[in-house]
Amino acid sequence: MNALVTGGGGFLGAALVRRLCARGDRVRSFSRRRYAELDALGVAQHQGDLADPIAVSRAAAGCDMVFHVAAKAGVGGRYRDYYRTNVLGTAHVLTACRHHGISRLVYTSSPSVVFTGCDLAGVNESIPYPSLYDAAYPQTKALAERMVLNANSATLATVSLRPHLIWGPGDNHLIPRILARARAGQLYRLGTETKCIDSIYIDNAADAHLLAADRLAPGSPIAGKAYFITQGEPVPLWELVNRILQAAGLGPVTRSLPLRLAYTTGWLLETFYAIFRPHQEPPLTRFVVHELTTAHWFDITAARRDLGYEPKVSLQEGLRRLANWLQNEKFRPSSPRAK
Repeated sequence: MNALVTGGGGFLGAALVRRLCARGDRVRSFSRRRYAELDALGVAQHQGDLADPIAVSRAAAGCDMVFHVAAKAGVGGRYRDYYRTNVLGTAHVLTACRHHGISRLVYTSSPSVVFTGCDLAGVNESIPYPSLYDAAYPQTKALAERMVLNANSATLATVSLRPHLIWGPGDNHLIPRILARARAGQLYRLGTETKCIDSIYIDNAADAHLLAADRLAPGSPIAGKAYFITQGEPVPLWELVNRILQAAGLGPVTRSLPLRLAYTTGWLLETFYAIFRPHQEPPLTRFVVHELTTAHWFDITAARRDLGYEPKVSLQEGLRRLANWLQNEKFRPSSPRAK
């Protein structure tokens, strides 16, 4: 097929592009900048901004399907910046699909679209969207997901995948944040409880997208639906963090902050950054405090049943591969930024 991957140079986008190329599909990417890795794969690269409808339409012309992976991720910053990319950008992707007669759209969402600040322990896709959000990212991703699912029709089949905490070799978001804070002595356990969370190894996340694409068609059983995608192996949060640190040759997290102090600090930092540094992310926010002190793992029965999804790379195997990558010095610490 002829597939467009928005965000094809990002962590998940690039993994998806590699898989599509390996099986013989013709792939093009839409990103803000050009990537040497994609050039080496023979991928046609279109550069532009999701907020530019003409650029999006030009990239989508001639495609059979779209993987809409690109987004503005983060825990702070101005709401309008998130809305511009995540909501308006998605609207432009949908318009391009309709204009060019593209019949399939796989959208990369996030479990944070249903996060209420309370425990999400083993919930499935029946859980409703909350009425209030702690941060712009989950709020705008929820708006975009609803738009995508409502766009499902007899001519355009849409499906939304909700991968949780994607990590692995090549990660330029989650792993760099954890390691940078650990090396700077800024990694703290919050509160006294340790709740279980789930995550997903990069290869498993890419596999899920291909499985969804191959089963998606107007009127198919998965059209118009959302699916949680994880390892299916919930573990205590700080156990996972410490195992990632161990893979990098670093010691475990030993320091902690009282929960009330952490929440108050997050609120103060959000306020300060909103006034004096609106373009930057605070080092701590209320959303992050809630994420680090609540359970968030999900029932992936529907993905197993409808998509044929089964995590091929276990948590243990993924950590082994991560350790090899880190020890081979393929990882270069850098300033984390939104994808």
